[in-house]
Amino acid sequence: MINKAKILIVDDDALNRIILEKTLSDEHEIYLVTSGEEALAFVKHTQVDLIILDIMMPGMNGYDVLVELKESSLSHAIPIIFISANSSHEDEAKGLELGAMDYIVKPFCASIVKVRVRNQLLIKQKNDLLEMLASIDGLTEIPNRRYLDENLEREWRRSKRNNSSMCVLLIDIDHFKRYNDCYGHRAGDECLKTVAQTLAAQCERGSDFVARYGGEEFVAVLPETNQQGAIAFANKLREAINDLNIEHNASLNASHITISIGIASSESSQAYTEKALLEEADSGLYNAKKSGRNAIELAPIGTYERLVCQH
Repeated sequence: MINKAKILIVDDDALNRIILEKTLSDEHEIYLVTSGEEALAFVKHTQVDLIILDIMMPGMNGYDVLVELKESSLSHAIPIIFISANSSHEDEAKGLELGAMDYIVKPFCASIVKVRVRNQLLIKQKNDLLEMLASIDGLTEIPNRRYLDENLEREWRRSKRNNSSMCVLLIDIDHFKRYNDCYGHRAGDECLKTVAQTLAAQCERGSDFVARYGGEEFVAVLPETNQQGAIAFANKLREAINDLNIEHNASLNASHITISIGIASSESSQAYTEKALLEEADSGLYNAKKSGRNAIELAPIGTYERLVCQH
């Protein structure tokens, strides 16, 4: 691994913390906390690659900490190695059943700890790679529909929990079927890839992302963004695609590739699900196309009510 892995050691015994830190600090970046409560607070603001967790601690024991870590979207994927003075098979089985990846008995051998940590980090690295590949669109190399569905739902829940606004943009390449008919599908694929990567490159905040929705449609998700901010971002996207100046002589609205965008904002919406918010953005996109394309339109007021009636 090029970058040092970040390992959180959770143990109320000072001697154990010192020994584990000395054992692992040559190869990894080590963080130390003394309780389960501290560990849960720590992972909320710092990303770690692995946790070494003592079982018997004052306050929350290791089993309770593990359960909470696995229930949180921020920490459920972090591999956890239990470390305990209790060598009973029942305790080890309980830890593994709850989701721990390994179980080390005290007193421990430093070389064994190193090997077990290295093995878990290698497994995590491979799993992270597989997860990334499963979430990337093969043609455009930006996040795919699966990634969109999972992350849109998570951001929607976070928005509701924090009472913050979020916006969704539905983006469509104008007259793309005519582009394929005119220039061929190979050129169409290259066009899709260029447009997708240009859209994704406009995301400057780590929380914002653009994903391929299907065909020539894309979705931008903007957490903690109000309607005014979404309009500014949509204009940025539209200008970036215009600046590409990709020839499109078969277009009915321009001599180059353009996009139309529909915007839905939770602050002006009555949608009760993230899917309804996406449908509102689709209504805005419909109006953008209707108005002549290469345009940006907000979801019309009352869209949600109409959608409810339609379903």
